[in-house]
Amino acid sequence: MNSTNSETQTLSRPDALKLAAASALILIALVAFYLFANQLILVVRVMGLLIAVGAAVAIALKTEPGAETLEFIRGARSELRKVVWPTRAETTQTTLIVLAMVILMGILLWLFDMLLLWLVRLITG
Repeated sequence: MNSTNSETQTLSRPDALKLAAASALILIALVAFYLFANQLILVVRVMGLLIAVGAAVAIALKTEPGAETLEFIRGARSELRKVVWPTRAETTQTTLIVLAMVILMGILLWLFDMLLLWLVRLITG
């Protein structure tokens, strides 16, 4: 079968280099974070790590997969804004209905269990 419309996507050389650089930056930042554990205070190490991760993300977003990911996030946020969220009263009512049904089903299952226990004791003597 001839697959001209393939789903696999190859990275261009510049994109691969950018992603490798971003990965290397994160790896170097992690190594430095633990390497300088005794020399620097925690706040400085965390700030350096956050700056390095931010720079790595900025580099990764400059690639084609990064741009596609950013576009996906924007679309997801757009769809999230379209959601009609329930009011506080609706949420409270739904929660109370669910709680009442759980209690009712618990009681019914307990009664059914008692009936089965009585039947087993009746049969086994």
